[in-house]
Amino acid sequence: MTPRPVLGLRARLLFAFALLCVVTAAAVAGAIYVEARNAILQRAQDAAVQAMRTRMEALFPLETATPGPAELDDIVRIVTDGNGPVVAVYHEAHSVTRPPPGGRRPPGGGPILTPEVIPSGLRRVVAGGDMAWQRVVWQGQPILIIGSPLLIAEPDRTTRVSGIEIYTARNLLPEQHSIDRLAAFAWLTGGAALAFAVVLALLATRGVLRPVRELGRAARLLGKGEMRTRIEVRGSDELADVARTFNTTAAELERHVRQLREMEADARRFVADVSHELRTPLAALAAVADILDEEATRLPEPAGRAARLVSQETLNLTGLVNDLIEISRFDSGVAALALNEIDVAELVRATLRTRGWTEPVHTELPPGVTARLDPRRVDVILANLVGNALRHGEPPVSVRLSADPHWIALEVRDHGPGLDEAVLPHVFDRFYKASASRARSEGSGLGLAIARENARLHRGDLTVTNAPDGGAVFTLRLPRRAPDPDGGPE
Repeated sequence: MTPRPVLGLRARLLFAFALLCVVTAAAVAGAIYVEARNAILQRAQDAAVQAMRTRMEALFPLETATPGPAELDDIVRIVTDGNGPVVAVYHEAHSVTRPPPGGRRPPGGGPILTPEVIPSGLRRVVAGGDMAWQRVVWQGQPILIIGSPLLIAEPDRTTRVSGIEIYTARNLLPEQHSIDRLAAFAWLTGGAALAFAVVLALLATRGVLRPVRELGRAARLLGKGEMRTRIEVRGSDELADVARTFNTTAAELERHVRQLREMEADARRFVADVSHELRTPLAALAAVADILDEEATRLPEPAGRAARLVSQETLNLTGLVNDLIEISRFDSGVAALALNEIDVAELVRATLRTRGWTEPVHTELPPGVTARLDPRRVDVILANLVGNALRHGEPPVSVRLSADPHWIALEVRDHGPGLDEAVLPHVFDRFYKASASRARSEGSGLGLAIARENARLHRGDLTVTNAPDGGAVFTLRLPRRAPDPDGGPE
């Protein structure tokens, strides 16, 4: 499944600032717009209603309670103020519609008022004796329709509905234009606020991301071994605390690494010094051991067995010292290559022939494969791999050579139980001895480590895997033209 893309910190901060600004601007502008709209419409409505009431006062007292068309026309003429059309209705039987004086349409181009325009709900309220008004949209324009009944006052000062209803209309288009301008201003204000928020977000992210980037860069340098890496501390906020903590941690890490390096250098120097100091007495012990080994057959059995044991352990100790000296050369960087153009197949045969392994080891060595290598170091690698396969694996043991224009590969395989999966990552560790089916009960524990160091000195590598049908497979890959040595002779 493809992972979803993750926004960076800068993008998330920008989005948060922009969202906050949009929400705040929309809430404030929306509230102001609604309040201003209501105020504008309410003011226009109140003014129109008050004007209607004032004009209605001119109709009292009524000349007749049962007006005809002529009387209705007089009522319309009295109520009309020149700002809107007027409709007079008497029991649905007679109605008079009069446009503004001069036959002009209402201001703003509004429609002429007719009984069909008046909402039925408004008609019912006015017919019941109450003054009422309602905003409607007629022919795409907003208008305010105000209706009022004419009342008759009885001698006992009670009133009754006369049945005469008067309706007038006021065009709200100017107010609508004012509201539209207010909405446009609100949108403009919101856009300006959004742009301002983006600018603030950019400034804020720059202030936040700069120390974060510096921290990341310093962490990468520290991971690469630059132990003197530090961060400049600015201010006293949380980011400054992080920078100070990083600097403190880096200083402690540098101190511990320096101590570990000094201890490692001391240990290597000690091993190298002890190994070299042991060579001279071991040479004498080896000479005595050879004599004892020759005389062991003529000595009584307990003494002969002891002589052979001394001889064997002397040889083991000599091998260990030699391995320690060799590994110390790699650690100190003085190991160098003595390169020669060699026939790789012939080198493998010489390694097997010298150690008497020609019969038990099967080989697949194509002729004509040459390479520029250090024959002594390649011999050490092969001897270690084949010796391990013969001692700890099961026959048949095979050595197979393959090559391409740039690399050669030597594969040493046995057909034993193979290596435990937990052992494989540690096979080339120094002094590592696995307690598994391929456990090593003898040797210094440095042979495979030295073999890999020799391979890497050639700019190659040595790896190990388990074959699918059983057995361990060690693969040595070396360049056919190893780089020239950059060190002096050993």
